[in-house]
Amino acid sequence: MNKITMAALGLGAAYLMRNKDARDKLMKQVESFTGAVSPKKGPQSNA
Repeated sequence: MNKITMAALGLGAAYLMRNKDARDKLMKQVESFTGAVSPKKGPQSNA
């Protein structure tokens, strides 16, 4: 990959690390695209 592409990826990653709303929106889009919508549950215990 060239330098411009790597810079764009780095800036995008930095933006997502700082912006929780953007992270959540992106994760919802990825989950709907892959069909891997999993319910959010707390830690599971095998007692």
